Amino acid sequence: MGENITLTCADGVKISAYVAKPAGAPKGGMVVIQEIFGVNHHIRAVTDFYASQGFLAVAPALFDRVQPGIEVGYEGPDRQKGMETKGKVDNAKAEIDVQAAIDYAKQAGKVGVVGYCWGGTLAFVAATKLEGVTAAVGYYGSGVAAMSDQKPKAPIILHFGDKDQSIPLIDVEKIKNARPDVPVYVYAAGHGFNCDERGSYDKAAAELARSRTLEFFGKYF
Repeated sequence: MGENITLTCADGVKISAYVAKPAGAPKGGMVVIQEIFGVNHHIRAVTDFYASQGFLAVAPALFDRVQPGIEVGYEGPDRQKGMETKGKVDNAKAEIDVQAAIDYAKQAGKVGVVGYCWGGTLAFVAATKLEGVTAAVGYYGSGVAAMSDQKPKAPIILHFGDKDQSIPLIDVEKIKNARPDVPVYVYAAGHGFNCDERGSYDKAAAELARSRTLEFFGKYF
């Protein structure tokens, strides 16, 4: 369904992005933000899903500034490479790249942002700092608690798992206390529960989170 395109960012750097288009006229744009594994098969599948829901969906390759074309799996050396690559990414540059994707998606009208893992944190950043975001959804973003004092400019909801070893529930409670204006949903699941290619996939949690996400976006598109 999708294709690879090139985005030109505000600082002149060019990065790749995976784009999936809806069958008919788009009802809006959707930026899908990757985990630490690149724009891999799963992220492309998520992007395709949002296209099937009527969005012009785009997933920017946030690793391209480090090394173009990185996409890895979820275990062993692949996981280590993903973590190492993410560690080399300048967060400010990643924000520029996400903004470029938002600007691209604007051609379809209003723009939503949905992110997973690292992308869940960046979805919160998009809602608080970036321009042109209509609504955002963050899945298990480990960096959200540290920035929960920042008030989102765009509506956002957050999804977490109560068995997430990388995001303790005390962090989730911190977010709830700091941001009573942000709906926070907690599932009986671990980190990465949305990804059906990971051992931590939880079908019930993934489907409930997806239904809540689509209902939320439905309010704005």
